[in-house]
Amino acid sequence: MRRFDVTTIGEGQLRYSVPAGTRLEEVTEFDVHACGTEANVTSLLSRLGWKCAWLSSVPKTPLGRRVINQFSRSGLDVSAVVWCNTGRLATYYVEYAEPPRQTQVYYDRANTCFTNLLKEEVDWEYLTDARILHLSGLTVPLSAHLRKIVPEAIQRAKSKGVLVSFDVNYRHRIWTPEQARETLLPIIRDVDMLFCGRDDARTLFGIEGGPSEIATRLGEITTASYIVTTLKQDGVIGWDRKHFHQQPACQVRILDRIGAGDAMVAGVLHGVLKGDFPKGLCYGVMTAALALSQFGDQVVTTRDELEELVGSESTDIYR
Repeated sequence: MRRFDVTTIGEGQLRYSVPAGTRLEEVTEFDVHACGTEANVTSLLSRLGWKCAWLSSVPKTPLGRRVINQFSRSGLDVSAVVWCNTGRLATYYVEYAEPPRQTQVYYDRANTCFTNLLKEEVDWEYLTDARILHLSGLTVPLSAHLRKIVPEAIQRAKSKGVLVSFDVNYRHRIWTPEQARETLLPIIRDVDMLFCGRDDARTLFGIEGGPSEIATRLGEITTASYIVTTLKQDGVIGWDRKHFHQQPACQVRILDRIGAGDAMVAGVLHGVLKGDFPKGLCYGVMTAALALSQFGDQVVTTRDELEELVGSESTDIYR
């Protein structure tokens, strides 16, 4: 019996954001949210009733405690987090905008506690005591240490029969397409589930075409049994090497775009954990819609609410 349903490793951060119409260079106050792409995924799965764990490293400061306390409230296990006596927490800044300007994200995550995490500090037994290990391409380029930790996590998980889920999750402001392609291709070859957005497939791997063609060509560079491609406003497509399953996006009034991809991954994993990959795509587009309709990176919901929303076509007030 595995201790956890899903485990992950990734950086915890604080997000400082300003509303549309406010410029960062003149800001006088911020909205503050704890975040971290892998923790966003597992904290939502925890809220959906699964036993999940997140391994990271944060400083022993009020800011570090702020991140840990917020994720703990979701039910996410953080007992293996490495606390640093010295060092700093990663942050990033968001300047929301309306056309013609684009929303801008600025990272400040160099030389943090997490980027200095060593392989010897990772509790490998804890991390691989799960049904699924979820990882992200966003973590790989953060430091030389992490470029070694992520492949080792995959190797250790596979040796124990743990399914490996991997989200490509490319960020232009962290590394170049050439660097990402060269580093990620060997990593994604042996994962069990691959998440890769349509834009990332084109930018990193030169893959274009219709949804099923993109999924098929991604299947040529990985042995993953499940391939999920996000299509933005067109929803998602999943391929289980036998059948294609496409799910349209939900209609939603967008309040906050950040975190929607993580929420989609959590929804799909929710379906996989229940033994229903096609239903996971339905969950995925709904959890993404919930993320878009809430402020902050983390989705606050319940399993009952998700089931009700997936099964409902009404947008009326529930009384």
